[in-house]
Amino acid sequence: MDFGLILLTIGVSFILAVISAPLVIPLLRRLKFGQQIRGEGPQSHLKKAGTPTMGGMIILLAFTLAYLKFSVVNTDFYVLLVATLGFGLVGFLDDYIKIVFKRSLGLTPRQKLIGQLLFSGIMCVLLISEGHSTAISVPGTQFALDWGPWFYYPFIVIMMMAVTNAVNFTDGVDGLLSGVSAIALGAFAVIAMQVTSLPAAVCAAAMIGAVLGFLVFNAHPAKVFMGDTGSLGIGGAIGAIAIVTKTELLFLVIGGIFVIEMLSVVIQVVSFKTRGKRVFKMSPIHHHFELSGWSEWRVVVTFWSVGLVLAIIGLYLNKGL
Repeated sequence: MDFGLILLTIGVSFILAVISAPLVIPLLRRLKFGQQIRGEGPQSHLKKAGTPTMGGMIILLAFTLAYLKFSVVNTDFYVLLVATLGFGLVGFLDDYIKIVFKRSLGLTPRQKLIGQLLFSGIMCVLLISEGHSTAISVPGTQFALDWGPWFYYPFIVIMMMAVTNAVNFTDGVDGLLSGVSAIALGAFAVIAMQVTSLPAAVCAAAMIGAVLGFLVFNAHPAKVFMGDTGSLGIGGAIGAIAIVTKTELLFLVIGGIFVIEMLSVVIQVVSFKTRGKRVFKMSPIHHHFELSGWSEWRVVVTFWSVGLVLAIIGLYLNKGL
């Protein structure tokens, strides 16, 4: 596979994001699409109230243009496009309702579930049409589990919802998700090149460039937030790339930061409902560290570093597949 094409895709997507951001951010500000800050969160976040959100449109725009330009068109191409833009659309509607209709919860849980099921279902139909393998490889081994389509397709629907929500939980500190996702996508880009899946490699590259371009404006102090528009779109891309490259379980390692963030929320909720006690000062866990006295920059650099280590471990384990 042409490594130069992957670098070109990253570069073009990055430039598109950097060029479009100064156009989109003032528009979001004029439309009063400002972030609402939770009062129970870190007090240092209160000053961020009103910062333009829904900046994920910058990411999705840059990604889409680069992806359409450099990818080949086949079934995997459509699977990846549906996952990224479909889940991004769910996030966009959620953000739009929160901001325009002043409804703090955005889409209802049922509405969000329907949207996620719809686009996951379209992915399944596309994968079935191309005879996608239903085997699930165990990272670091030569073993694979194949319990047939009746297990596999419900599994990937659940996986897509879990991955996108885990990525969504990771968004909450300036630059955190942009950096962690770029690292995870970098690992998946390498894997996609190894298995010679051009659509997956270009998808990963286009998203890397988009999130890094967005990071220029999202690094602390952030000039714009991505909102659910960006986080769900990124999660859709990562989940779909793992499925297309047949590394579904490897996400647990490469996307370990996302898994930890989601587990912290689950543990917090279960503990509070069953024992009436909180395990963390606040979940997701990055807020726990903030409330423990860590600066935003320390949280971000630490999580990026752990994400990088996990990505390297994931690539090492993939050699055994």
